[in-house]
Amino acid sequence: MPDYQVYVIINLDGRRYIGISENVAIRLGQHNRGESKWTAKNRPWSLEWMSEKMSLADARRLENMLKRQKGGRGFFNITGLPFVGS
Repeated sequence: MPDYQVYVIINLDGRRYIGISENVAIRLGQHNRGESKWTAKNRPWSLEWMSEKMSLADARRLENMLKRQKGGRGFFNITGLPFVGS
């Protein structure tokens, strides 16, 4: 069974993208080469956070949880990234 990781990438404008991959380094390269329609226009991207390896089902659950929390305190609590805001 392949192991998956949830990752968060960020661009110079502070935009974030949350995704799942079996190989985050390869996926980040794809984002930076414009191979993903969702991230092609906002390059360059850098890795901000990634999870431990987990099953695909668990990774999808975590990805969806992060996307629902994006921009809110829950996102930062889950990832451990510093919360900037009020």
